[in-house]
Amino acid sequence: MFTALGSQHDRALRRLLKLFIVAALLQGVAFVLLVPALRELLGDEPEQAWPWVIALALLWAGFAAVSYPATLAGYGTGADMSRDLHHRIGDKVAQLPLSWFTPDRVGGLGRLASQRVVDIMGVPAHLLRQLVDTFVTPLVVVVGMFLFDWRLAVSLAFAAVAVALVYRVAGRAMAAADQEADRIHAAAAGRIVEFARAQPVLRAFGRTVQGHAQLDQALIAQHAAGRRMLRASMPGLVSLAFIAQASFIVLLALGTDLALDGSLETAELIALLVLAVRFVEPVMLTAELGGAIRVAEHALTEINELLATETLPEPETPRQPDGADIELDDVRFGYGGSAVLDGFSMRVPQGRMTALVGPSGAGKTTVIKLIARFFDPDAGTVRVGGVDVREMRTEELTSAISVVFQDVYLFDGSIIDNVRLGRPDATDDEVYAAARTARVDQIADRLPGGWDAPVGEGGSRLSGGERQRISIARALLKNTPIVLFDEATSALDAENEHALQQAMTALSQERTVLVIAHRLNTLREADHIVVLDQGRAVEEGAHDRLLNRDGRYAHYWRERRRAHGWRLARPAAVEGTLG
Repeated sequence: MFTALGSQHDRALRRLLKLFIVAALLQGVAFVLLVPALRELLGDEPEQAWPWVIALALLWAGFAAVSYPATLAGYGTGADMSRDLHHRIGDKVAQLPLSWFTPDRVGGLGRLASQRVVDIMGVPAHLLRQLVDTFVTPLVVVVGMFLFDWRLAVSLAFAAVAVALVYRVAGRAMAAADQEADRIHAAAAGRIVEFARAQPVLRAFGRTVQGHAQLDQALIAQHAAGRRMLRASMPGLVSLAFIAQASFIVLLALGTDLALDGSLETAELIALLVLAVRFVEPVMLTAELGGAIRVAEHALTEINELLATETLPEPETPRQPDGADIELDDVRFGYGGSAVLDGFSMRVPQGRMTALVGPSGAGKTTVIKLIARFFDPDAGTVRVGGVDVREMRTEELTSAISVVFQDVYLFDGSIIDNVRLGRPDATDDEVYAAARTARVDQIADRLPGGWDAPVGEGGSRLSGGERQRISIARALLKNTPIVLFDEATSALDAENEHALQQAMTALSQERTVLVIAHRLNTLREADHIVVLDQGRAVEEGAHDRLLNRDGRYAHYWRERRRAHGWRLARPAAVEGTLG
């Protein structure tokens, strides 16, 4: 927990732990003083119990004085931990390379930032107090028992050792079962989300029954994992309960025997049995706390693993770029061992538009992500302004580059709020000017509420072209010398395509632009074209020159022109029937 929370919480946690230990010690001493108090009360001279009663009252007053601030501090520390953990997780996520964000990790990250943080928040607020009481109070009881009868104390000490051994052995088996169950529960949750999201496709193809197969398997595995976890936990729970109850029975039998032979007074036996009960109760609670302890341990382990994940290294002596040209030199990169770029080299001259062309899956978007340093290449060099991006501070690089991706994510706010993300400190006039240049004003005019109209989570209330326009407005507002544009106009209607082309033209003025080109108009307007295929740049040059070469680009151009005139036509027989 100290590792997960960082040094800023060391003092608060240590203070909280000390308060809980002092409270548990006072409670344990009070239980021990019950023995002489009850011995006097049940003896021949009950009035002799007054000193012990007063001592008990003082101990309980001290316990209350410590317990109350400790409880408040526990809740306060839990709330502070929750806030700071979210900040630490957020800061770490912002530093992780994009390649880290696989679908499984993204789902786990959501669970980590919600459920796991709550689990850890409950440690100081609830669990830590019970945990300290469970171990400290029985220890004080055993030590106190030696003051009155060593034989009963030895039997309690043996019981404590047996409880510790059983808890340790059982805990290992339950921890392994818990980890497996947690992994399977996460997979099942992912399948449920996947099944819900896939409903349009499943229903469109009539797979309302067959579509359940993988979800059913995940739920069956979840049920089986729950049964295995139950089987793994039952022996430990039963053993702890048996030892606790058996230790009290042994004490009762031994004490009765000692009382019958006269070596132990009856009143003292009753008092010692009351003390023994205070030993048994926390031991029984140990079994119940085991599950909560393991949950907290798993949560802390996951958070510590995330915080220990290596991030993209920052240079010790950063360099400043000289200009806004881009160069990739013999770059090699792949995902999961599968090569995407293999010796790829290209140059994007400053102040000009370079179009990147290639078949789907050739690695065009990967090139953009490498330039923006979402991850580092496996080999080769990516330079911006003549400087290796690995030798630039992240803030320096991101301040020089704007990226407009094909898949645009908008936050659940207003139109103008999403535009302002490009530069939060911009004036209102600058924000509206950038939005109008990107034709976002047409979106505001269409929606109720105008500029303050909500876009929905992820921009669900807008079309793909409208989300692209807002993304371009962000880039315009950011006003960087380099723009990386993943063009996505092939599936847009004519109105959105025209508005997007105008916005893109405005964005490209006097900037270094690299655009993944799909449209013929973009290819004509590009100053330089690079053809990417099988991880390498196979052709590059101006549009007319590449057409005259009659190579890959010329073939691509002819195919795009042929596809540009495609349309759906009804067969004559069907058309006549419908007519």
